[in-house]
Amino acid sequence: MIEDTMTLLSLLGRIMRYFLLRPETLFLLCISLALWSYFFHTDEVKTIVKSSRDAVKMVKGKVAEMMQNERFGGLDVLDAEFSKTWEFKSNNVAVYSIQGRRDHMEDRFEAAADFAKAHLTEALRQQLLAYEQEKERDREKEKDEKKERGGLSYPSILEQQILTLDREMLDKLSATYNEAGTTCLVALLSDKELTVANVGDSRGVLCDKDGNAIPLSHDHKPYQLKERKRIKKAGGFISFNGSWRVQGILAMSRSLGDYPLKNLNVVIPDPDIMSFDLNKLQPEFMILASDGLWDTFSNEEAVRFIRERLDEPHFGAKSIVLQSFYRGCPDNITVMVVKFKGKASEQ
Repeated sequence: MIEDTMTLLSLLGRIMRYFLLRPETLFLLCISLALWSYFFHTDEVKTIVKSSRDAVKMVKGKVAEMMQNERFGGLDVLDAEFSKTWEFKSNNVAVYSIQGRRDHMEDRFEAAADFAKAHLTEALRQQLLAYEQEKERDREKEKDEKKERGGLSYPSILEQQILTLDREMLDKLSATYNEAGTTCLVALLSDKELTVANVGDSRGVLCDKDGNAIPLSHDHKPYQLKERKRIKKAGGFISFNGSWRVQGILAMSRSLGDYPLKNLNVVIPDPDIMSFDLNKLQPEFMILASDGLWDTFSNEEAVRFIRERLDEPHFGAKSIVLQSFYRGCPDNITVMVVKFKGKASEQ
């Protein structure tokens, strides 16, 4: 079921689709230009007429395809619309991902992302296991927890492992002059607490017991005052090229990898880490998504959209990805929805 409210972008898209791009409209335009060319013998206009005829043929085919694929009140959901799609579901977690309008799938199959997937999860698992074992020994010995473990905590473990991963990634990728980079968004659920670490512009949002959208992270964008000052202090600059970019290249100010910009110290890997009390929030679900989704959805919109679709097979993850594509997102789109089983006491 399509949302009753439509964004301005979606409305403009429909106007283009059903009026301005109709073959009849373009045909009348061609006729008008042809008459003008005939009476005034304007070579430039003759060129436009020929280009317009070619455009009509192209648009006719596209419009016919769009009309044929029209379903669910206007949402094209055929997998054929996308170059590639991936999906995963297990218990209370669902992921849906599309390549979308990009030539490549950078959300998933890319050297930096692959390296992070291969190394970060296992390193965190080992570190957290050791941490939990030390906590248990502390309980048995009834010693001061902080003193015994040297001040380790979930935030410090996340920060340590992410920075270590970045160093290892830079060593490996720079050796082959691979300039790949990736964002990093990690949510750690333990002991009635949710800890989220973020590097880059992937974003996490949580829906609490009252349906409110609670930001779990904040995007690292070069136009932000704090980031802009840091970049300038390091001798770098930001410029606008479709979006604000560091050195005119990268549209985020923090990442893993991206070794040429790391060498200049204008892009850094330092994560922001936030912790949340699950007993207080009693969350229904959380959304972890790449920046493609947030190009077309606000935090509040995404939470409302998913909340209405939690009974779907992918907990709404597939629906919101397709809706984002329909709204015109030009990027790869990957969404994970984690459905909480109940109150924090039941986790």
